[in-house]
Amino acid sequence: MSIRPIETHDLPFIMAIQSACPEIAQWTKPDYARVVEGDMTGWVAEEKGEAAGFIVARRVAGDLEILNFAVRPDARNRGTGAALLRASLDWGATFQGEKAFLEVRASNLAALRFYEHNGFEVTGRRPRYYSAPIEDALVLTARLASS
Repeated sequence: MSIRPIETHDLPFIMAIQSACPEIAQWTKPDYARVVEGDMTGWVAEEKGEAAGFIVARRVAGDLEILNFAVRPDARNRGTGAALLRASLDWGATFQGEKAFLEVRASNLAALRFYEHNGFEVTGRRPRYYSAPIEDALVLTARLASS
């Protein structure tokens, strides 16, 4: 497995991963094209010539915000997600960010366990943040290595 920046040829794989992961934000192909164009940053975990997972992040007021993140269901529990998360946190450390943050559905217990295992803690709640279905978001935060 290798971790590398998202490229245009990854977009069909990313859209397929997203379709297999209804718990994540459902972006459009043009949304992901903005990552390639540099409006945000993102990485893919590549296995056997195709994306096994991806993460998209951006710098916000000196901090790192993780915007979207998924691993193909058949590629989970093999370190793919941890490697992608580490790539984004390492990037945040390069600009001396103090913290990383993200939102996750309150019902997504697997994601909550994953993030807590990787140093995140629940720091807030956004009522009715998600739609289809309507659900609260939990805000998770982690200190970056640079701080």
